[in-house]
Amino acid sequence: MYTDQQTPPYFAVIFTSLQTENKKGYLEMAVKMEDLARKQPGFLGVDSARDGLGITVSYWESMEAILNWKQQADHLFAQKKGQEQWYQQYSVRVCEVLRSYDFNKGTQHI
Repeated sequence: MYTDQQTPPYFAVIFTSLQTENKKGYLEMAVKMEDLARKQPGFLGVDSARDGLGITVSYWESMEAILNWKQQADHLFAQKKGQEQWYQQYSVRVCEVLRSYDFNKGTQHI
């Protein structure tokens, strides 16, 4: 998925991961977590890609919104399950986006 551009400033959580061989239940949980995140106050969007290395970037209005999401009960359960079963390793980076721009070859400017 590719998120429409947001107007800075806003915040991004970059989750980079390598999975274990045991992926049972992962896809279902990932879909559930994305659906749940979309319902959280301050959620702006998400981009995700996986080809060996997984990268998910979620976008938020504020640090408070990010902290609330990190402590959400179902999300806490998914985090624990990920550590126990699905992830070999991961890193989380939280950033403030101050500038953003896009390129789209399909858009013609005359």
